[in-house]
Amino acid sequence: MAQTEEKPPTLLSHGDLPYPKGTLVEDTETGCTGELQGVIEERVKGTGKLFSQTAFMRPKGGGLEREAPLNRIRPTDENG
Repeated sequence: MAQTEEKPPTLLSHGDLPYPKGTLVEDTETGCTGELQGVIEERVKGTGKLFSQTAFMRPKGGGLEREAPLNRIRPTDENG
């Protein structure tokens, strides 16, 4: 039987924004765009090692936020 690796205990916190809040960004994998609202970081409990970073973006004009790994987010050309 294959042994599965368990996820270590983690803590969530707000992370630093790579661009100002409201910047129009694109998920480079899906092509979805939205205004950057925030970043959530997940860190390993005890060591503080970064486990993941997730960006949250809201469609321009409003709507439900979408999420994407922070490393897939980039500003769109519409930002000037």
